[in-house]
Amino acid sequence: MALAQSDLCCPTGRTLKDHRHESGWSRLLLAFRVLLCSLVIISLVLYKFCDSTTCHLSRLWLAGPCNELAAGALSPGVNSTTCPQWAALHPTKHHGLSEDLDVTYSSEDFKQRAIQALGDAVRVPTESYDDNGPVGEDSRWDTFAKLHRVLEASFPRVYESLNVTKVNTYGLVFHWQGSSTAKPYILAAHQDVVPVDSQTVKDWKYDPYSGYYDGTWIWGRGSCDDKSDLVRQLLAIDSLLKQGFSPARTLILSYGFDEESKGLEGAGHLARYLEETYGRDSFALLLDEGGLYTDMGGIVFATPSTSEKGYLDVKITLSTPGGHSSVPPPHTSIGLLSRFIAAVEDNPHQTSLSRTGTPFATTQCLAAYNPVYPDALRKLARKAVTDDAALKVLQERLVASHPQYKAILGTTQAVDLVEGGVKVNALPERASAVINHRIAEHSSVCELQQHMVDLLTPLAAKYDLTFVAFGSNMTYGGAGQIDLSDFLGTALEPSPVTPTEYGPWALLQGSIKAAFESSPTRNSSKVVVIPSLSIGNTVSDTRFYWNLTKHIFRFSPSFDTDIFDGIHTVNEAYRADSLNEGVRFYTKFILNVDESDLP
Repeated sequence: MALAQSDLCCPTGRTLKDHRHESGWSRLLLAFRVLLCSLVIISLVLYKFCDSTTCHLSRLWLAGPCNELAAGALSPGVNSTTCPQWAALHPTKHHGLSEDLDVTYSSEDFKQRAIQALGDAVRVPTESYDDNGPVGEDSRWDTFAKLHRVLEASFPRVYESLNVTKVNTYGLVFHWQGSSTAKPYILAAHQDVVPVDSQTVKDWKYDPYSGYYDGTWIWGRGSCDDKSDLVRQLLAIDSLLKQGFSPARTLILSYGFDEESKGLEGAGHLARYLEETYGRDSFALLLDEGGLYTDMGGIVFATPSTSEKGYLDVKITLSTPGGHSSVPPPHTSIGLLSRFIAAVEDNPHQTSLSRTGTPFATTQCLAAYNPVYPDALRKLARKAVTDDAALKVLQERLVASHPQYKAILGTTQAVDLVEGGVKVNALPERASAVINHRIAEHSSVCELQQHMVDLLTPLAAKYDLTFVAFGSNMTYGGAGQIDLSDFLGTALEPSPVTPTEYGPWALLQGSIKAAFESSPTRNSSKVVVIPSLSIGNTVSDTRFYWNLTKHIFRFSPSFDTDIFDGIHTVNEAYRADSLNEGVRFYTKFILNVDESDLP
Protein backbone atom coordinates (compact mmCIF):
# COMPACT_ATOMS: atom_id res chain seq x y z
CA MET A 1 0.00 0.00 0.00
CA ALA A 2 1.18 3.52 -0.76
CA LEU A 3 1.57 6.08 1.99
CA ALA A 4 -0.06 9.47 1.56
CA GLN A 5 2.17 12.46 0.95
CA SER A 6 1.16 14.11 4.19
CA ASP A 7 2.41 11.02 6.05
CA LEU A 8 5.73 10.87 4.21
CA CYS A 9 6.59 14.55 4.23
CA CYS A 10 7.07 16.87 7.14
CA PRO A 11 6.35 20.37 5.76
CA THR A 12 7.13 22.14 9.01
CA GLY A 13 9.73 24.56 7.65
CA ARG A 14 13.23 24.32 6.37
CA THR A 15 15.55 21.86 8.07
CA LEU A 16 19.27 21.58 7.61
CA LYS A 17 20.86 18.19 7.98
CA ASP A 18 24.50 17.23 8.09
CA HIS A 19 25.20 18.17 4.51
CA ARG A 20 27.93 16.35 2.65
CA HIS A 21 29.67 19.35 1.18
CA GLU A 22 31.31 19.43 -2.19
CA SER A 23 34.18 21.85 -2.80
CA GLY A 24 32.43 25.21 -2.84
CA TRP A 25 34.29 27.26 -5.43
CA SER A 26 34.42 24.46 -8.01
CA ARG A 27 30.64 24.31 -7.89
CA LEU A 28 30.43 28.10 -7.72
CA LEU A 29 32.51 28.60 -10.85
CA LEU A 30 30.73 25.79 -12.67
CA ALA A 31 27.31 27.13 -11.69
CA PHE A 32 28.36 30.66 -12.63
CA ARG A 33 29.60 29.59 -16.06
CA VAL A 34 26.58 27.36 -16.68
CA LEU A 35 24.18 30.14 -15.72
CA LEU A 36 25.83 32.76 -17.88
CA CYS A 37 26.47 30.45 -20.84
CA SER A 38 22.88 29.34 -21.01
CA LEU A 39 21.26 32.64 -20.18
CA VAL A 40 23.24 34.56 -22.78
CA ILE A 41 21.33 32.52 -25.35
CA ILE A 42 18.05 31.82 -23.59
CA SER A 43 15.74 33.68 -21.23
CA LEU A 44 12.91 36.16 -21.10
CA VAL A 45 11.98 39.62 -20.02
CA LEU A 46 9.25 40.80 -17.70
CA TYR A 47 7.74 43.67 -19.62
CA LYS A 48 5.52 46.48 -18.47
CA PHE A 49 4.77 49.76 -20.20
CA CYS A 50 6.06 52.88 -18.57
CA ASP A 51 5.87 56.57 -19.19
CA SER A 52 7.86 57.70 -22.20
CA THR A 53 10.14 59.92 -20.18
CA THR A 54 10.36 58.47 -16.70
CA CYS A 55 9.78 55.17 -14.96
CA HIS A 56 7.23 55.46 -12.21
CA LEU A 57 9.06 53.56 -9.47
CA SER A 58 8.42 55.02 -6.08
CA ARG A 59 11.47 53.77 -4.26
CA LEU A 60 14.56 55.97 -3.97
CA TRP A 61 16.83 56.62 -6.93
CA LEU A 62 16.82 54.94 -10.32
CA ALA A 63 19.50 54.90 -12.96
CA GLY A 64 17.72 56.99 -15.58
CA PRO A 65 14.84 57.38 -18.00
CA CYS A 66 13.00 54.31 -19.22
CA ASN A 67 12.88 53.19 -22.85
CA GLU A 68 11.28 49.76 -22.53
CA LEU A 69 9.88 49.85 -26.06
CA ALA A 70 13.31 49.77 -27.68
CA ALA A 71 13.60 46.92 -30.16
CA GLY A 72 17.00 45.75 -28.96
CA ALA A 73 18.98 45.81 -25.74
CA LEU A 74 18.94 48.88 -23.53
CA SER A 75 22.03 50.87 -22.71
CA PRO A 76 23.19 50.36 -19.11
CA GLY A 77 22.41 54.04 -18.52
CA VAL A 78 18.74 53.56 -19.44
CA ASN A 79 16.53 52.11 -16.74
CA SER A 80 14.19 49.17 -17.21
CA THR A 81 10.98 48.48 -15.32
CA THR A 82 11.67 44.79 -15.80
CA CYS A 83 15.16 44.99 -14.30
CA PRO A 84 15.34 48.12 -12.11
CA GLN A 85 18.82 49.61 -11.93
CA TRP A 86 19.56 51.90 -9.02
CA ALA A 87 22.17 54.52 -9.72
CA ALA A 88 25.69 54.36 -8.29
CA LEU A 89 25.43 55.01 -4.57
CA HIS A 90 28.33 57.02 -3.20
CA PRO A 91 28.61 57.74 0.53
CA THR A 92 27.30 61.20 1.43
CA LYS A 93 28.05 61.66 5.12
CA HIS A 94 31.52 60.22 4.57
CA HIS A 95 31.98 61.44 1.01
CA GLY A 96 35.38 62.97 1.67
CA LEU A 97 36.61 59.85 3.44
CA SER A 98 35.47 57.69 0.54
CA GLU A 99 37.24 59.86 -2.01
CA ASP A 100 40.44 59.98 0.03
CA LEU A 101 40.47 56.20 0.27
CA ASP A 102 39.84 55.91 -3.47
CA VAL A 103 43.12 57.75 -3.95
CA THR A 104 44.86 55.51 -1.43
CA TYR A 105 43.62 52.35 -3.09
CA SER A 106 44.99 53.50 -6.43
CA SER A 107 48.50 53.87 -5.07
CA GLU A 108 51.30 51.42 -5.70
CA ASP A 109 52.14 51.31 -1.98
CA PHE A 110 48.66 50.06 -1.13
CA LYS A 111 48.76 47.50 -3.92
CA GLN A 112 52.05 46.11 -2.61
CA ARG A 113 50.67 45.91 0.91
CA ALA A 114 47.60 44.02 -0.34
CA ILE A 115 49.79 41.63 -2.32
CA GLN A 116 51.93 40.97 0.76
CA ALA A 117 48.88 40.34 2.97
CA LEU A 118 47.30 37.87 0.55
CA GLY A 119 50.63 36.16 -0.13
CA ASP A 120 51.24 35.71 3.60
CA ALA A 121 47.78 34.19 4.05
CA VAL A 122 48.23 31.84 1.08
CA ARG A 123 51.52 30.60 2.50
CA VAL A 124 49.63 28.91 5.35
CA PRO A 125 48.19 25.61 4.01
CA THR A 126 44.83 25.70 5.76
CA GLU A 127 43.46 22.58 4.10
CA SER A 128 40.18 21.07 5.21
CA TYR A 129 39.29 17.47 4.43
CA ASP A 130 36.03 15.60 4.06
CA ASP A 131 37.17 13.15 6.74
CA ASN A 132 38.31 15.73 9.30
CA GLY A 133 37.34 14.80 12.83
CA PRO A 134 36.04 17.29 15.41
CA VAL A 135 38.20 20.18 16.51
CA GLY A 136 40.29 19.06 19.46
CA GLU A 137 40.46 15.49 18.21
CA ASP A 138 41.98 15.95 14.74
CA SER A 139 45.39 17.64 14.69
CA ARG A 140 44.99 18.69 11.06
CA TRP A 141 42.96 21.68 12.28
CA ASP A 142 46.02 23.06 14.10
CA THR A 143 47.33 24.84 11.01
CA PHE A 144 44.57 27.43 11.43
CA ALA A 145 46.29 28.71 14.57
CA LYS A 146 49.21 29.73 12.37
CA LEU A 147 46.89 31.56 9.98
CA HIS A 148 45.43 33.47 12.94
CA ARG A 149 48.92 34.59 13.92
CA VAL A 150 49.58 35.71 10.34
CA LEU A 151 46.33 37.68 10.19
CA GLU A 152 47.04 39.37 13.50
CA ALA A 153 50.52 40.32 12.31
CA SER A 154 49.13 41.68 9.02
CA PHE A 155 46.25 43.60 10.63
CA PRO A 156 47.27 44.58 14.19
CA ARG A 157 45.01 47.66 14.10
CA VAL A 158 41.97 45.51 13.35
CA TYR A 159 42.76 43.12 16.18
CA GLU A 160 43.35 46.00 18.60
CA SER A 161 40.21 47.93 17.66
CA LEU A 162 37.62 45.20 17.13
CA ASN A 163 36.42 42.60 19.60
CA VAL A 164 37.68 39.23 18.34
CA THR A 165 35.97 36.03 19.45
CA LYS A 166 37.12 32.53 18.53
CA VAL A 167 34.25 30.05 18.12
CA ASN A 168 35.04 26.35 18.27
CA THR A 169 38.72 27.36 18.50
CA TYR A 170 39.27 28.40 14.88
CA GLY A 171 36.10 30.20 13.80
CA LEU A 172 36.66 33.96 13.84
CA VAL A 173 34.08 36.60 14.75
CA PHE A 174 35.16 40.26 14.59
CA HIS A 175 32.70 42.61 16.31
CA TRP A 176 32.91 46.29 15.31
CA GLN A 177 30.54 48.05 17.66
CA GLY A 178 28.39 50.81 16.23
CA SER A 179 26.93 53.80 18.03
CA SER A 180 23.29 53.20 17.00
CA THR A 181 20.72 50.53 17.79
CA ALA A 182 20.23 49.64 14.12
CA LYS A 183 20.48 45.98 13.19
CA PRO A 184 24.08 44.83 12.66
CA TYR A 185 25.18 43.20 9.40
CA ILE A 186 27.64 40.49 8.43
CA LEU A 187 30.52 40.16 6.00
CA ALA A 188 31.54 36.51 5.64
CA ALA A 189 34.41 34.55 4.12
CA HIS A 190 36.21 31.31 4.87
CA GLN A 191 39.75 30.54 5.94
CA ASP A 192 40.14 27.02 4.58
CA VAL A 193 41.20 25.76 1.17
CA VAL A 194 40.80 22.61 -0.88
CA PRO A 195 43.72 20.23 -0.31
CA VAL A 196 46.43 20.09 -2.97
CA ASP A 197 46.82 16.63 -4.49
CA SER A 198 50.40 15.62 -3.80
CA GLN A 199 50.56 13.97 -7.23
CA THR A 200 50.01 17.35 -8.93
CA VAL A 201 52.58 19.46 -7.07
CA LYS A 202 55.09 18.95 -9.89
CA ASP A 203 52.59 20.43 -12.34
CA TRP A 204 52.33 23.79 -10.57
CA LYS A 205 54.25 26.69 -12.07
CA TYR A 206 55.15 27.79 -8.55
CA ASP A 207 54.84 25.97 -5.26
CA PRO A 208 51.10 25.68 -4.43
CA TYR A 209 51.64 27.51 -1.13
CA SER A 210 54.27 29.98 -2.28
CA GLY A 211 52.04 33.07 -2.42
CA TYR A 212 54.43 34.17 -5.15
CA TYR A 213 53.72 37.41 -7.03
CA ASP A 214 55.04 37.42 -10.59
CA GLY A 215 54.09 41.00 -11.44
CA THR A 216 50.54 40.12 -12.47
CA TRP A 217 49.33 37.07 -10.55
CA ILE A 218 49.49 35.92 -6.94
CA TRP A 219 50.00 32.16 -7.05
CA GLY A 220 48.81 29.52 -4.65
CA ARG A 221 45.92 27.50 -3.31
CA GLY A 222 43.37 29.82 -1.71
CA SER A 223 44.48 32.91 -3.62
CA CYS A 224 41.09 32.89 -5.36
CA ASP A 225 39.01 30.84 -2.97
CA ASP A 226 38.55 32.46 -0.56
CA LYS A 227 41.47 34.23 1.07
CA SER A 228 41.26 37.09 -1.43
CA ASP A 229 37.79 38.04 -0.13
CA LEU A 230 38.87 37.66 3.49
CA VAL A 231 42.00 39.78 3.03
CA ARG A 232 40.17 42.47 1.06
CA GLN A 233 37.55 42.82 3.79
CA LEU A 234 40.23 43.20 6.45
CA LEU A 235 42.15 45.69 4.30
CA ALA A 236 39.01 47.82 3.93
CA ILE A 237 38.35 47.83 7.66
CA ASP A 238 41.97 48.54 8.48
CA SER A 239 41.94 51.49 6.06
CA LEU A 240 38.77 52.89 7.63
CA LEU A 241 40.24 52.53 11.11
CA LYS A 242 43.40 54.29 10.02
CA GLN A 243 41.28 57.25 8.88
CA GLY A 244 39.52 57.39 12.25
CA PHE A 245 36.16 56.06 11.03
CA SER A 246 33.79 54.85 13.74
CA PRO A 247 30.63 53.05 12.56
CA ALA A 248 27.08 53.91 13.49
CA ARG A 249 25.91 50.40 12.61
CA THR A 250 27.59 47.37 14.15
CA LEU A 251 29.51 45.22 11.69
CA ILE A 252 30.28 41.54 12.21
CA LEU A 253 32.92 39.58 10.32
CA SER A 254 32.28 35.82 10.36
CA TYR A 255 35.04 33.55 9.05
CA GLY A 256 34.50 29.79 8.97
CA PHE A 257 37.22 27.20 8.48
CA ASP A 258 35.67 24.14 6.82
CA GLU A 259 33.55 25.54 3.99
CA GLU A 260 35.37 23.23 1.58
CA SER A 261 34.22 20.13 3.45
CA LYS A 262 31.04 20.12 5.52
CA GLY A 263 30.93 23.52 7.19
CA LEU A 264 29.75 21.99 10.46
CA GLU A 265 32.81 22.78 12.56
CA GLY A 266 33.13 26.33 11.22
CA ALA A 267 30.01 28.12 9.98
CA GLY A 268 27.78 25.62 11.72
CA HIS A 269 29.16 26.72 15.10
CA LEU A 270 29.45 30.36 14.06
CA ALA A 271 25.77 30.52 13.06
CA ARG A 272 24.67 29.08 16.40
CA TYR A 273 26.90 31.51 18.26
CA LEU A 274 25.57 34.51 16.34
CA GLU A 275 21.94 33.45 16.79
CA GLU A 276 22.44 32.87 20.51
CA THR A 277 24.24 36.20 20.88
CA TYR A 278 22.08 38.44 18.69
CA GLY A 279 18.86 36.52 18.16
CA ARG A 280 16.91 35.14 15.22
CA ASP A 281 16.46 37.52 12.24
CA SER A 282 18.69 40.00 14.05
CA PHE A 283 20.86 41.13 11.13
CA ALA A 284 20.07 43.62 8.39
CA LEU A 285 21.91 41.61 5.72
CA LEU A 286 24.74 39.17 5.06
CA LEU A 287 27.29 39.24 2.23
CA ASP A 288 29.41 36.17 1.44
CA GLU A 289 31.41 34.89 -1.54
CA GLY A 290 29.50 34.22 -4.73
CA GLY A 291 28.75 35.60 -8.19
CA LEU A 292 31.32 37.59 -10.17
CA TYR A 293 31.57 40.23 -12.88
CA THR A 294 31.45 39.04 -16.47
CA ASP A 295 31.48 40.73 -19.86
CA MET A 296 28.71 39.82 -22.31
CA GLY A 297 28.71 41.51 -25.67
CA GLY A 298 30.68 44.45 -24.34
CA ILE A 299 28.36 45.00 -21.35
CA VAL A 300 29.60 44.11 -17.87
CA PHE A 301 27.16 42.27 -15.62
CA ALA A 302 27.53 41.74 -11.86
CA THR A 303 25.68 38.60 -10.79
CA PRO A 304 25.09 38.34 -7.03
CA SER A 305 23.33 35.11 -6.14
CA THR A 306 20.06 35.64 -4.28
CA SER A 307 19.05 31.98 -3.97
CA GLU A 308 20.41 28.46 -4.25
CA LYS A 309 18.90 25.16 -5.34
CA GLY A 310 18.30 22.43 -2.80
CA TYR A 311 20.17 19.16 -2.57
CA LEU A 312 19.43 15.49 -1.91
CA ASP A 313 21.36 12.29 -2.59
CA VAL A 314 18.92 9.36 -2.70
CA LYS A 315 20.36 5.89 -2.20
CA ILE A 316 18.41 2.99 -3.70
CA THR A 317 19.29 -0.36 -2.13
CA LEU A 318 17.95 -3.69 -3.49
CA SER A 319 18.14 -6.76 -1.23
CA THR A 320 17.28 -10.23 -2.56
CA PRO A 321 18.13 -13.83 -1.52
CA GLY A 322 21.58 -15.06 -2.50
CA GLY A 323 22.61 -18.40 -3.90
CA HIS A 324 24.63 -20.04 -6.65
CA SER A 325 24.57 -18.43 -10.08
CA SER A 326 23.86 -21.79 -11.72
CA VAL A 327 20.23 -21.55 -10.55
CA PRO A 328 19.38 -17.87 -10.94
CA PRO A 329 16.02 -16.16 -10.41
CA PRO A 330 14.43 -14.19 -13.28
CA HIS A 331 15.97 -11.00 -11.86
CA THR A 332 18.93 -10.59 -9.54
CA SER A 333 19.22 -7.60 -7.23
CA ILE A 334 21.44 -5.95 -9.85
CA GLY A 335 18.88 -6.59 -12.58
CA LEU A 336 16.09 -5.21 -10.40
CA LEU A 337 18.18 -2.18 -9.51
CA SER A 338 18.70 -1.48 -13.20
CA ARG A 339 14.93 -1.38 -13.72
CA PHE A 340 14.45 1.09 -10.91
CA ILE A 341 17.28 3.27 -12.23
CA ALA A 342 15.76 3.17 -15.72
CA ALA A 343 12.40 4.20 -14.29
CA VAL A 344 14.00 7.21 -12.63
CA GLU A 345 15.87 8.29 -15.75
CA ASP A 346 12.82 7.76 -17.95
CA ASN A 347 10.79 10.13 -15.79
CA PRO A 348 12.78 13.36 -15.32
CA HIS A 349 11.35 16.19 -13.29
CA GLN A 350 9.26 18.75 -15.10
CA THR A 351 10.62 22.23 -15.64
CA SER A 352 8.67 25.28 -14.54
CA LEU A 353 9.08 28.87 -15.66
CA SER A 354 7.54 31.01 -12.97
CA ARG A 355 7.14 34.76 -13.26
CA THR A 356 8.03 35.04 -9.56
CA GLY A 357 11.20 32.92 -9.70
CA THR A 358 14.82 34.01 -9.63
CA PRO A 359 15.57 32.57 -13.11
CA PHE A 360 12.82 34.81 -14.46
CA ALA A 361 14.36 37.84 -12.78
CA THR A 362 17.81 36.96 -14.11
CA THR A 363 16.69 36.36 -17.64
CA GLN A 364 14.55 39.48 -17.79
CA CYS A 365 17.65 41.47 -16.95
CA LEU A 366 19.69 39.74 -19.63
CA ALA A 367 16.90 40.19 -22.15
CA ALA A 368 16.73 43.88 -21.30
CA TYR A 369 20.46 44.65 -21.36
CA ASN A 370 22.40 41.89 -23.13
CA PRO A 371 23.20 43.12 -26.67
CA VAL A 372 23.68 39.59 -28.02
CA TYR A 373 20.35 38.32 -26.75
CA PRO A 374 18.23 36.85 -29.61
CA ASP A 375 15.58 39.37 -30.67
CA ALA A 376 12.98 36.68 -31.34
CA LEU A 377 13.16 35.45 -27.77
CA ARG A 378 13.22 39.03 -26.51
CA LYS A 379 9.90 39.74 -28.25
CA LEU A 380 8.33 36.47 -27.13
CA ALA A 381 9.43 37.11 -23.55
CA ARG A 382 7.74 40.50 -23.49
CA LYS A 383 4.50 39.01 -24.74
CA ALA A 384 4.71 36.18 -22.21
CA VAL A 385 4.50 38.51 -19.22
CA THR A 386 0.73 38.81 -19.50
CA ASP A 387 -0.03 35.99 -21.92
CA ASP A 388 0.02 32.51 -20.35
CA ALA A 389 0.00 30.78 -23.72
CA ALA A 390 3.05 32.77 -24.79
CA LEU A 391 4.73 31.95 -21.47
CA LYS A 392 4.25 28.24 -22.13
CA VAL A 393 5.67 28.56 -25.64
CA LEU A 394 8.57 30.55 -24.29
CA GLN A 395 9.37 27.90 -21.70
CA GLU A 396 9.32 25.18 -24.36
CA ARG A 397 11.62 27.14 -26.66
CA LEU A 398 14.03 27.96 -23.88
CA VAL A 399 14.32 24.37 -22.73
CA ALA A 400 14.68 23.17 -26.33
CA SER A 401 17.28 25.80 -27.15
CA HIS A 402 19.84 24.72 -24.57
CA PRO A 403 20.00 21.67 -22.27
CA GLN A 404 21.44 23.77 -19.44
CA TYR A 405 18.11 25.50 -19.08
CA LYS A 406 16.58 22.30 -17.69
CA ALA A 407 19.00 22.62 -14.79
CA ILE A 408 17.91 26.20 -14.17
CA LEU A 409 14.16 25.60 -14.30
CA GLY A 410 13.81 22.17 -12.71
CA THR A 411 15.12 19.55 -10.34
CA THR A 412 17.99 17.58 -11.86
CA GLN A 413 18.92 13.96 -11.22
CA ALA A 414 22.13 12.08 -11.95
CA VAL A 415 22.94 8.46 -11.14
CA ASP A 416 26.52 8.88 -9.96
CA LEU A 417 27.34 5.80 -7.87
CA VAL A 418 26.47 2.12 -8.31
CA GLU A 419 27.69 -1.07 -6.67
CA GLY A 420 26.67 -4.70 -6.29
CA GLY A 421 27.93 -8.28 -6.31
CA VAL A 422 31.02 -9.87 -4.83
CA LYS A 423 31.73 -12.88 -7.09
CA VAL A 424 30.87 -14.01 -10.61
CA ASN A 425 29.25 -17.30 -9.45
CA ALA A 426 27.36 -15.87 -6.47
CA LEU A 427 23.96 -14.22 -6.75
CA PRO A 428 24.27 -10.64 -5.48
CA GLU A 429 22.36 -10.24 -2.24
CA ARG A 430 22.60 -6.45 -2.33
CA ALA A 431 22.98 -3.81 -5.01
CA SER A 432 22.75 -0.07 -4.62
CA ALA A 433 22.92 3.23 -6.51
CA VAL A 434 23.09 6.85 -5.43
CA ILE A 435 21.17 9.50 -7.35
CA ASN A 436 22.29 13.10 -6.93
CA HIS A 437 19.52 15.73 -7.05
CA ARG A 438 19.69 19.52 -7.24
CA ILE A 439 16.24 20.67 -6.19
CA ALA A 440 14.50 23.45 -8.10
CA GLU A 441 13.90 26.75 -6.34
CA HIS A 442 10.12 26.18 -6.50
CA SER A 443 10.28 22.62 -5.11
CA SER A 444 11.35 20.96 -1.84
CA VAL A 445 12.99 17.88 -0.33
CA CYS A 446 9.54 16.59 0.57
CA GLU A 447 8.20 16.95 -2.97
CA LEU A 448 11.23 15.17 -4.38
CA GLN A 449 10.87 12.28 -1.94
CA GLN A 450 7.19 11.91 -2.79
CA HIS A 451 8.03 11.93 -6.51
CA MET A 452 10.37 8.99 -5.93
CA VAL A 453 7.76 7.10 -3.92
CA ASP A 454 4.99 7.63 -6.47
CA LEU A 455 7.28 6.61 -9.31
CA LEU A 456 8.75 3.46 -7.78
CA THR A 457 5.81 2.02 -5.79
CA PRO A 458 4.24 0.31 -8.85
CA LEU A 459 7.58 -1.32 -9.71
CA ALA A 460 8.01 -2.60 -6.16
CA ALA A 461 4.55 -4.16 -6.31
CA LYS A 462 5.23 -5.65 -9.77
CA TYR A 463 8.30 -7.51 -8.50
CA ASP A 464 6.78 -8.42 -5.11
CA LEU A 465 9.23 -6.30 -3.11
CA THR A 466 8.83 -4.72 0.27
CA PHE A 467 9.27 -0.99 -0.27
CA VAL A 468 10.73 1.16 2.52
CA ALA A 469 11.09 4.84 1.65
CA PHE A 470 12.91 7.24 3.95
CA GLY A 471 12.03 5.17 7.01
CA SER A 472 8.36 4.49 6.12
CA ASN A 473 6.91 1.22 4.79
CA MET A 474 5.17 1.74 1.45
CA THR A 475 4.40 -1.83 0.29
CA TYR A 476 5.03 -5.39 1.48
CA GLY A 477 6.35 -8.28 -0.62
CA GLY A 478 8.09 -11.63 -0.36
CA ALA A 479 10.75 -11.54 -3.06
CA GLY A 480 13.09 -9.01 -1.47
CA GLN A 481 13.23 -5.39 -0.41
CA ILE A 482 13.93 -1.98 -1.89
CA ASP A 483 15.03 0.88 0.38
CA LEU A 484 15.20 4.59 -0.40
CA SER A 485 17.34 6.61 1.98
CA ASP A 486 18.97 10.00 2.39
CA PHE A 487 22.57 9.07 1.56
CA LEU A 488 24.91 10.39 4.27
CA GLY A 489 22.27 12.82 5.54
CA THR A 490 22.61 15.22 2.61
CA ALA A 491 19.12 16.75 2.53
CA LEU A 492 19.07 20.51 2.09
CA GLU A 493 16.05 22.58 1.13
CA PRO A 494 16.30 25.25 -1.57
CA SER A 495 17.44 28.42 0.11
CA PRO A 496 15.06 31.22 0.98
CA VAL A 497 14.94 33.73 -1.88
CA THR A 498 16.43 37.10 -0.99
CA PRO A 499 14.10 40.02 -1.79
CA THR A 500 15.28 42.27 -4.61
CA GLU A 501 13.11 45.28 -3.95
CA TYR A 502 14.43 48.51 -2.48
CA GLY A 503 16.44 48.01 0.69
CA PRO A 504 19.52 45.81 1.10
CA TRP A 505 19.43 44.81 -2.59
CA ALA A 506 19.40 48.44 -3.69
CA LEU A 507 22.31 49.21 -1.35
CA LEU A 508 24.32 46.31 -2.73
CA GLN A 509 23.51 47.26 -6.30
CA GLY A 510 24.34 50.92 -5.75
CA SER A 511 27.60 50.06 -3.99
CA ILE A 512 28.70 47.72 -6.79
CA LYS A 513 28.04 50.48 -9.32
CA ALA A 514 29.78 53.15 -7.27
CA ALA A 515 32.91 51.04 -6.86
CA PHE A 516 32.93 49.92 -10.49
CA GLU A 517 32.18 53.26 -12.12
CA SER A 518 34.63 55.21 -9.93
CA SER A 519 37.48 52.81 -10.60
CA PRO A 520 40.33 54.41 -12.55
CA THR A 521 40.68 51.14 -14.48
CA ARG A 522 37.11 51.24 -15.82
CA ASN A 523 37.05 54.70 -17.39
CA SER A 524 33.59 55.47 -15.96
CA SER A 525 32.05 52.49 -17.75
CA LYS A 526 28.72 51.15 -16.51
CA VAL A 527 27.76 47.83 -14.97
CA VAL A 528 24.37 46.09 -14.88
CA VAL A 529 23.61 44.30 -11.60
CA ILE A 530 21.30 41.29 -11.82
CA PRO A 531 20.11 38.62 -9.35
CA SER A 532 21.01 35.02 -10.07
CA LEU A 533 20.26 31.48 -8.92
CA SER A 534 23.11 29.20 -7.88
CA ILE A 535 22.33 25.83 -9.46
CA GLY A 536 25.38 24.07 -7.98
CA ASN A 537 24.20 24.76 -4.43
CA THR A 538 26.18 24.92 -1.20
CA VAL A 539 28.62 27.28 -2.83
CA SER A 540 29.16 29.06 0.48
CA ASP A 541 28.56 28.81 4.20
CA THR A 542 25.36 30.85 3.87
CA ARG A 543 23.19 27.74 4.25
CA PHE A 544 23.94 27.88 7.98
CA TYR A 545 22.91 31.53 8.30
CA TRP A 546 19.30 31.35 7.09
CA ASN A 547 17.93 32.10 10.57
CA LEU A 548 19.93 35.32 10.91
CA THR A 549 18.51 37.43 8.06
CA LYS A 550 16.24 37.29 5.01
CA HIS A 551 18.76 39.33 3.03
CA ILE A 552 21.61 36.99 2.06
CA PHE A 553 23.79 37.90 -0.91
CA ARG A 554 26.60 35.88 -2.48
CA PHE A 555 28.99 38.11 -4.41
CA SER A 556 32.74 38.41 -4.85
CA PRO A 557 33.94 41.69 -6.41
CA SER A 558 36.13 40.07 -9.06
CA PHE A 559 35.94 39.39 -12.79
CA ASP A 560 35.88 35.81 -14.00
CA THR A 561 39.09 36.77 -15.84
CA ASP A 562 40.77 37.63 -12.51
CA ILE A 563 41.10 33.88 -11.93
CA PHE A 564 44.09 32.49 -13.82
CA ASP A 565 43.07 28.93 -14.66
CA GLY A 566 40.16 27.94 -12.48
CA ILE A 567 40.00 27.08 -8.82
CA HIS A 568 40.58 23.88 -6.90
CA THR A 569 43.01 22.93 -9.62
CA VAL A 570 46.65 23.19 -10.58
CA ASN A 571 48.01 26.75 -10.86
CA GLU A 572 45.34 28.58 -8.92
CA ALA A 573 46.28 32.26 -9.12
CA TYR A 574 44.58 35.60 -8.56
CA ARG A 575 45.08 38.85 -10.46
CA ALA A 576 46.77 41.36 -8.13
CA ASP A 577 45.01 44.42 -9.58
CA SER A 578 41.68 43.00 -8.42
CA LEU A 579 42.75 43.31 -4.80
CA ASN A 580 42.54 47.12 -4.88
CA GLU A 581 39.22 47.05 -6.72
CA GLY A 582 37.74 44.63 -4.20
CA VAL A 583 38.82 46.80 -1.27
CA ARG A 584 37.23 49.78 -3.02
CA PHE A 585 33.93 47.89 -3.21
CA TYR A 586 33.96 46.68 0.41
CA THR A 587 34.76 50.20 1.62
CA LYS A 588 31.87 51.80 -0.24
CA PHE A 589 29.53 49.01 0.81
CA ILE A 590 30.46 49.43 4.49
CA LEU A 591 30.01 53.20 4.35
CA ASN A 592 26.72 52.96 2.45
CA VAL A 593 25.21 50.41 4.82
CA ASP A 594 26.42 52.48 7.75
CA GLU A 595 24.66 55.59 6.41
CA SER A 596 21.50 53.77 5.36
CA ASP A 597 18.07 53.92 6.97
CA LEU A 598 17.72 50.14 7.07
CA PRO A 599 16.20 48.88 10.35
